[in-house]
Amino acid sequence: MTRPRRSLVHVNDTPYYHCVSRCVRRAFLCGYDAAHQADYSHRRAWVVERLAELSAIFTIDVCAYAVMSNHYHLVLKIDRERAQALSEAAVMQRWARLFNLPLLVERYREQETTTEAEARSAQAIIQTWRERLMDLSWFMRCLNEYLARRANAEDGCTGRFWEGRFKSQALLDEAALLTCMAYVDLNPVRATLADTPEDSEYTSVWARIQTLRTGRTPASTSVVPGITVPLLPFTEAEHLTSPDHLPFALLDYLELVDWSGRAIRPDKRGAIAATQPPILQRLGLNAEEYVETLRRQRFGRAIGTPEALQQLARHLQQTYI
Repeated sequence: MTRPRRSLVHVNDTPYYHCVSRCVRRAFLCGYDAAHQADYSHRRAWVVERLAELSAIFTIDVCAYAVMSNHYHLVLKIDRERAQALSEAAVMQRWARLFNLPLLVERYREQETTTEAEARSAQAIIQTWRERLMDLSWFMRCLNEYLARRANAEDGCTGRFWEGRFKSQALLDEAALLTCMAYVDLNPVRATLADTPEDSEYTSVWARIQTLRTGRTPASTSVVPGITVPLLPFTEAEHLTSPDHLPFALLDYLELVDWSGRAIRPDKRGAIAATQPPILQRLGLNAEEYVETLRRQRFGRAIGTPEALQQLARHLQQTYI
């Protein structure tokens, strides 16, 4: 049964979520469509461009992404504290980049409201926008609607571009976050579209590797010239407890992704299983179960340890997740 999004997203339980959107009928509307001999690969750049724009507007950070031929994956972190710290002027400025401001709010911004009731009404609207700037559904709506309208305009048609509303999974602990990020970054390898992570364009791991290799700014190494998706950085020694960083080191993550990419390939299965990275042990992940998750990511409502899932079920007043 379809559930309202508010029952699936609870920032108090976790700020991390895995989101997926698929093209209607899983058609290759962002890649090469062999059935119609049409190439829509340039639309993958649209996703990167829009992600970069929305990341600068919403207080939602991108941890990982992968843009495929008929779907895309995102791992996002909702930053509620950053949204609550925004001034009214900052909220209005950000919202104006997406939508036209109503006349009442324009007058309030220019300090032209004449009554206290008008000011309170404008403040209530601004508070609604503040909530939306940290809302997963609004972020995905502003992404998917933009892409659908642009694709339909290019094709000269109307109708659905996405098969339905986006799917989301709550990532309840560090192990779930790590597993899902690796799953997302390895999508081109799993689909045999790339041999290695460094060949997997339109993924976050490709962007991170390019920056690490060259030492240049992310924008100069982006797959879309001049455009880069701001990625939530990995932790370093000076940021061990920082909420603005992912809770593990970049080199550990790249080592794990590289090992995972080898482990999930049928021609290399088990070849280096004995060399599993220490990060698996530190996070209490079973190597065989981890690889199986990467091969066949079951799309439930949440990912986490049994204890974390039980805690979420109690919070939602449900028998099980």
